[in-house]
Amino acid sequence: MAAICVFCASSTRIDRAYVELAAEVGTELARRGHSLVSGGGALSCMGAVAEAARAGGAHTLGVIPAALLDLEVGDQGADELLVVDDMRTRKGLMDRHADAFLTLPGGLGTLEELTEVWTSRFLGMHVKPVVALDYDGLYAPLRAQIELMVERGFVRREAAAALQWAATVEEAFTLLEAGLADPVRIVPTVAEKLEAEPPAG
Repeated sequence: MAAICVFCASSTRIDRAYVELAAEVGTELARRGHSLVSGGGALSCMGAVAEAARAGGAHTLGVIPAALLDLEVGDQGADELLVVDDMRTRKGLMDRHADAFLTLPGGLGTLEELTEVWTSRFLGMHVKPVVALDYDGLYAPLRAQIELMVERGFVRREAAAALQWAATVEEAFTLLEAGLADPVRIVPTVAEKLEAEPPAG
């Protein structure tokens, strides 16, 4: 069993299909015997994935900043709900509790979470699989941007490949479980290390 951290939307303005996708992910996560790590919200996709996971018997851990308890409505049904001071602490705890990361369609917060764990993955800071589930092309412009950055030398092909893409829930979990079964550490280049480290002084 692995702890799968799911990044997803808390917005209530999105199409219902995204919420249904999140519920499908929670159901499949539980069916495969995994546990859930989430942002600790009860609204929209965040709530749907947690509710579906628990309905299937999965353990759920939520991490939420105190300032967002009212905005996102804390997931009071979580097996564990950790209330923290800020977003940095939230992301750090989610990262530490997770064995793998799955990103669903989402907004700026979701995108930030994805790029952070992806960056630390290709810098060799962890070997946890990072998968994005893009079932309807929402992230197509991002994929094109990444490809352009590779073509122009800003991103290594190996670094781009550290983020894997899936079009279905089944494909997403297949990729996650393959990465868990055979973890590969990426060795960053000197230039990448220098870019990631703040200047001394």
